[in-house]
Amino acid sequence: MTVMSLGNASTPKVFILLGFSDHPWLEMPLFIMVFVAYICTLVGNILIIVVSRVDPHLDSPMYFFLSNLSFLDLCFTTTTIPQLLWNLWGPDKSISYGGCVAQFYMFHFLGATECILLAVMSLDRFMAICKPLRYQAIMDQRLCVSLVAVAWISGLANSLLQSSLTVQLPLCGNNKVDDFLCEIPVMIKMSCVDTTFNVTVLSLVVTFFTLVPLSLILLSYGFIVATVLRIQSSTGKKKAFNTCGSHVIVVSLFYGPVICMYVQPSGTKSQDKDKLMALFYSLLTPLLNPFIYTLRNKDMKGAIRRLVFPLICHGRE
Repeated sequence: MTVMSLGNASTPKVFILLGFSDHPWLEMPLFIMVFVAYICTLVGNILIIVVSRVDPHLDSPMYFFLSNLSFLDLCFTTTTIPQLLWNLWGPDKSISYGGCVAQFYMFHFLGATECILLAVMSLDRFMAICKPLRYQAIMDQRLCVSLVAVAWISGLANSLLQSSLTVQLPLCGNNKVDDFLCEIPVMIKMSCVDTTFNVTVLSLVVTFFTLVPLSLILLSYGFIVATVLRIQSSTGKKKAFNTCGSHVIVVSLFYGPVICMYVQPSGTKSQDKDKLMALFYSLLTPLLNPFIYTLRNKDMKGAIRRLVFPLICHGRE
C-alpha cells in the first residue's frame, strides 16, 4: 500500500470509502436518487439566492439570512455528494488524502456555521414579531452582516480546531473509512493511538455548537409563541405562525439527525444508522429547505413567478 509520512507514523495516500459497498444491490438505485436530489438541491437553492437578490420586494433581513442559508447548503452538499456519486457509479471507492482532509474540514466548517446561522434566523424572527416597531432600526444591514460573519467565523474556528487535531493522529496505514464521506469522528476511530483527548474536545465542541444555538432557538420561539397568542386577530396569528413555521421545520430537520449522530451516547450508536443520518442532513435537508421556504411563503412564491414567468414567455416568443 502506498503511504506518506506523517510524524513517526504512516498515513495512506489514498483512502477507501466503504460507504454502502456492503449492500452492492443498493448502489445504483441510490446513485439515481442522490443524483436527482443533488440537481434539485442546486436548482432550488440557486433560485432562492437569485430571487432574494434581484427582487426588491424581498429586500429584508429575513431573505438576506435565507440566501446565506441557501449558499451554505449549496456548499454543504457539494462538499460530499459529487464524491458519493463517483463512488456509487463504479468500483472505484477511493479518495485522496488531500481530498479526505478537505472534505472533513469543509463538512465541519459548514455544519457548525449552519448551527449558528439557524440561531441567527430565529433571532430575526423574534425581533420581527416581538419588537415590530423597532425591527427595522435594530436589524439594519450592518447588524445583519455582522451576525452572518459571526456564524461563518465561528464555523471556521471550529473546523480549524477539530481538523488540526485530527490530521495529527497517526493511522498506522489504516485506509478503510467505514462511511461514504471523510468525517472527523470516523477518522478518530481509525487512529491507532489513544484518542481520549480528541474525543473529549469533539464532544465539548459539538455540544456547544448544537445545544447552545438550539437553546437560543427554543428561547426565541418561546417568546414568539407568547407574543402571537396575545394577538387578537386570527389572521395576524396565522400570518405570524406561517412566517415562523418554515424555520421551525428546517431547524427540526437539521438538528434532529445531528443530535442523533453526535450527542447520543456512543454505546447506542450504529454505523449503518450513522450513515443514513449523515446522508439525511448532507443531502435531504438542503434539498427540502428551498421547498419548505417557497411552498409556505407567499412573498417568495410571488417573487419566483415574477422572475421565472417572463423568462418562460420570452423563450416561447
